[in-house]
Amino acid sequence: MDALFIGHAYIDVTMRAPRMPLGDQKALAHDYAVSFGGNAVTAGFACAKLGHPVDLLTTLAPDWLGHMFMDMAHTYGIDVHPRRVARSSLSFVWPNDGKRAILRARDDTYLQGVPRLDISETRLLHLDGHMADAALHYAKGARARGALVSLDGGALRPCIEELTGYVDVAVVAEKLCEQMSLSELDMLGWLKSKGCRIGGVTTGEKGMLWYDEDGEISQMPSLSVPHELIVDTSGAGDVFHGAYCAAYLERPDAPWREHFEFARAASAHKIQHLGNEAGLPSPDDVAAALAAFAPADALSPV
Repeated sequence: MDALFIGHAYIDVTMRAPRMPLGDQKALAHDYAVSFGGNAVTAGFACAKLGHPVDLLTTLAPDWLGHMFMDMAHTYGIDVHPRRVARSSLSFVWPNDGKRAILRARDDTYLQGVPRLDISETRLLHLDGHMADAALHYAKGARARGALVSLDGGALRPCIEELTGYVDVAVVAEKLCEQMSLSELDMLGWLKSKGCRIGGVTTGEKGMLWYDEDGEISQMPSLSVPHELIVDTSGAGDVFHGAYCAAYLERPDAPWREHFEFARAASAHKIQHLGNEAGLPSPDDVAAALAAFAPADALSPV
């Protein structure tokens, strides 16, 4: 396998509606989408859509939602290595004015141990901190074999501090900074101290504060997508991770700034579409976003 993604799988139900009903109220949604979900899972689907073979170690249940998930993976040519659970996990997502509310139901009671996979030919491993025992096991193995280990640090999950010690590229969210009582700059310092060669903190529409191969810190602003084009920001970060993984697999010797600029454009495409699947970009979609939208700090003042 060339690229292995490890994380918890969801089925996402995304509803676009003017308001969330309460009590005995009813409301009619303007639109909806049903797709795969989960941080590393969505990143893996994005990487596959961008043309790279992907293996996915994730949760799988013997129910109709599990069958739906396998159909989705088959469509994108993804090889799924299941870790059995009793019930599929669900996310209900409500995009609202550039934000999104999420209600989740998760089964993370594993009915089997960590599946043993051959990663001797793997060039990239991407983790989101879920399924901590599997993440740590394969991070150690990938590091020992010289594969690139990437981490989506969305929140303070079990063993993430130990796990980060085996990570080459760590891009974390503001939420992790808050949970660890660190500023963005302090977080970058912490990632450096753990041995991460590349580190970043994403801040939504403000972009990303990050350091490069030389340890130089800089701000990478997001692309300025007009507000009226923004439909659903949920999953944009996951697509960002999947896209920089794809860019690395395509050109492993290119500077990380180029990988992140490619991923930034992939995210700009995602937020214009409802649901994860509709928002997965092709290489042409990424090129179109790069041509259409300038970085926020490069815009001329009004």
